[in-house]
Amino acid sequence: MQTGERQAANTRVVKRLGLAALAMFGFGFALVPLYDVFCDITGINGKTGRIEAEAALSQKVDEDRLVTVEFLSSVNSKLPWEFKPMVRKIKVHPGEVTEVNYFARNKTDGMVAGQAVPSVAPGLAAKYFNKTECFCFTRQTLQANESKEMPLRFVVDPALPEEIRTVSLSYTFFPAEEQQPVLEPIGAVSTGLETIDSVL
Repeated sequence: MQTGERQAANTRVVKRLGLAALAMFGFGFALVPLYDVFCDITGINGKTGRIEAEAALSQKVDEDRLVTVEFLSSVNSKLPWEFKPMVRKIKVHPGEVTEVNYFARNKTDGMVAGQAVPSVAPGLAAKYFNKTECFCFTRQTLQANESKEMPLRFVVDPALPEEIRTVSLSYTFFPAEEQQPVLEPIGAVSTGLETIDSVL
């Protein structure tokens, strides 16, 4: 191959590699909105809100409407805990503050810390599901063979679209790293990473 032909071939290869790099870079940016759309459809990583108890109590209760709330749970394979909701399903009036409990047990002979991550389905319902108290706000530590009930207090916003009759709340517990507890700021939302069985 002549020198000129070799240089032309090299130039074409460089251009193709450059285009491939640009395409990969653009695809990386596109993944974010695509992932958001996927989460909205499936409810995975559904975001839930946190509000003050006073604000929750001030909401008008819609006594003419009932919404079914399902509670699901899972535990990361690296966390040696038993974790489950104390009740699987309840019906609530939008605007009504409701409390349920989850049960957790450390199955080891040593202290273990875990962090719960929530998810709501359908994804559209997530912004209408607000918590005033939740074990997911902070890291939970269980001593050797310790078990305890952990409260969850929530309210379904009366503005929840009429077509949504069932909301599924799921929590997954992951091993907690040695760091400060992650708090959900008031008025902000927290992301969930958990898997959904049917759908906190």
